[in-house]
Amino acid sequence: MKYGNRGHNLPCIHHGSGRCFMTSQNHGFAVDIETLPLDWEPLFTNANDSTNEGIIHKQKPYFSVQFHPEHTAGPEDLELLFDIFLSAVKNQKSQGASTISLRQQIINRLMYTPTVESQLEKRPRKVLILGSGGLSIGQAGEFDYSGSQAIKAMKEEKIQTVLINPNIATVQTSKGLADKCYFLPLTAEYVEQVIKAERPNGVLLTFGGQTALNCGVELEKSGVFSKYNVKILGTPIKSIIETEDRKIFAERVNDIGEQVAPSEAVYSVKDALDAAKRIGYPVMARAAFSLGGLGSGFADNEEELENLARQALAYSSQ
Repeated sequence: MKYGNRGHNLPCIHHGSGRCFMTSQNHGFAVDIETLPLDWEPLFTNANDSTNEGIIHKQKPYFSVQFHPEHTAGPEDLELLFDIFLSAVKNQKSQGASTISLRQQIINRLMYTPTVESQLEKRPRKVLILGSGGLSIGQAGEFDYSGSQAIKAMKEEKIQTVLINPNIATVQTSKGLADKCYFLPLTAEYVEQVIKAERPNGVLLTFGGQTALNCGVELEKSGVFSKYNVKILGTPIKSIIETEDRKIFAERVNDIGEQVAPSEAVYSVKDALDAAKRIGYPVMARAAFSLGGLGSGFADNEEELENLARQALAYSSQ
């Protein structure tokens, strides 16, 4: 290969299910599928350059992939390939050859059947995207990138895009990207005005960072989305609230049996000091719903925590 495929988040298409999975890759060579023997076939193909990323035997339980499913610093979409491999080895040893081919076993594990709740009643005609807003060097550029990709994805599906972004110095506000762009602050009042004028069918909240998330939660609670019959696309508003509220998030992590540092949600400086006595120093204070983690930090004693808590609560109520 001229340059090779190296890095995280490289898309691969699985031939059995047709689904796209994100992978970590670091290779400069690829199998030429035209040279494959008749009893072998492609398993994965790189969606960027159409090179081969995996092969599988048509009858025997052999398969291989070019990417790194074990790379835990990157995407773990296909870590389950190891589970399939180990299961096949154990079953072969204890029960002999399986009646279900390994190819079909992989398809069964990777196939996705959408739930009724996840399916749109009808295709949206026009989608509102809450953009990235202000950017600074080394921060928040990911929202401009992801928002730009969201606009491109909507255009590929022939869906009209309306963007709200107060920052003219972004990629997503470039001429010709969104069908219509409003250079307005990302506040509930301004967004409601745009919704009233444009009447979009759907809205995307997760491509504008903390500002867009807070704005979306406020619009949902005030009933603006239901008033204008705007459907929240992508991440449900309930999930946004649960992940932004530190107390609820910790409870949800505990619910699934994952380890999480002991924590408490507080609403005053006194509450913070009392909580620290129960938890023990040093503590980390994290302001919920604040931009870029404003007001967050570490405290080794009561004096440091008192100053930190005053600062954090000035940016957030929790």
